[in-house]
Amino acid sequence: MATQTSSKNQSTKTNSANGVNHPSHPVTDQLKASLHASVDKLADSAGIAEQNIRESASSSAQNMSARKRLAEQKWQASKVRKYAIENPVATAGIAFAAGMLVTSLLRKK
Repeated sequence: MATQTSSKNQSTKTNSANGVNHPSHPVTDQLKASLHASVDKLADSAGIAEQNIRESASSSAQNMSARKRLAEQKWQASKVRKYAIENPVATAGIAFAAGMLVTSLLRKK
């Protein structure tokens, strides 16, 4: 029993002002403070990284949308589109011939 009492006395301090016992673990308390600071720094870095990724994704989406509109405008004004609309049978024949040519070139012998 004497050893239990002495170990309790070493692990707690009595605040003389109000008689409240406070744990006395300086190494643990210092480690705890250090870890809290590390976690806070990590959380701040992760927050900044998340914000940068969201801004980059938003910017990329806007850029891709603008490129899509530009490509559609170019296609609408294209001579190839106009020819395909005016001559659908010839366009299908050209596409078939091009497909056959590519297939014969890529076929392994």
